[in-house]
Amino acid sequence: MAELIILGTATNIPDEDHENTHMVLVGNTRMVLVDGPGNPYRRLLQAGLDPNRLTDIVVTHFHPDHASGIPLLLMALGLQGRRESLNLYANSHCLERIQRNLYDYDWEKWRRFQVDFVTVVGEEMGKCIDCEEFRIYSSPVKHFIPAIGLRIETKDKTLVFSGDTAPTPALDRLANGADILVHEAGGLSEGHSSARQAGEAAARSGAEVLYLVHYPVGDFDGGKLVSDATEVYRGKVVLAVDFQQICLV
Repeated sequence: MAELIILGTATNIPDEDHENTHMVLVGNTRMVLVDGPGNPYRRLLQAGLDPNRLTDIVVTHFHPDHASGIPLLLMALGLQGRRESLNLYANSHCLERIQRNLYDYDWEKWRRFQVDFVTVVGEEMGKCIDCEEFRIYSSPVKHFIPAIGLRIETKDKTLVFSGDTAPTPALDRLANGADILVHEAGGLSEGHSSARQAGEAAARSGAEVLYLVHYPVGDFDGGKLVSDATEVYRGKVVLAVDFQQICLV
């Protein structure tokens, strides 16, 4: 069994129905959190998951709407009795700041278990996690600060998460041949993509399904995002919702 649960779908401004974009990959032996804004511990509980099952955390970049909840998550896990080590993957820019953030919180005084910090290589298709159920690769993408996108391969399906990015050939190479593309639709800018650009990326990848995430919420018309993407992409387009489940078998 392997499935991706989208824990949040909003851009950097959430609302009562949408948390900032993050997700969790759930397998039989590994559970991988991808990004951690807000209160990830509570969000995992809301998804019906035991947070102590987490084996790995991958942080795509060091912006508050992607990384601010990591210290709170680690504290909660320790106070709940966790003693098993946990792996935390990020690029060097992000990893250095997460560690500095933890030390600013005096975490040496309250940490209860080992966290192994793993630097993601800066090259394309760098292998992050390789286990029996899935493999996860990362590639640098085009954001305001160093950031990565992720490719998740199971024996049945391949899913790619764009992370926060403007269109870039590196993401096209990462997503090539994927079955599912989970792509941000934060809006046209130097470091983000519009829904139309997400659709163009899905068309180039050959993906069967495009899930839009990291989109404006509140009074924003989500239906327009879907229509914008379908203008340039013939596959299925889904405006993802919080706690959406994507089966990878």
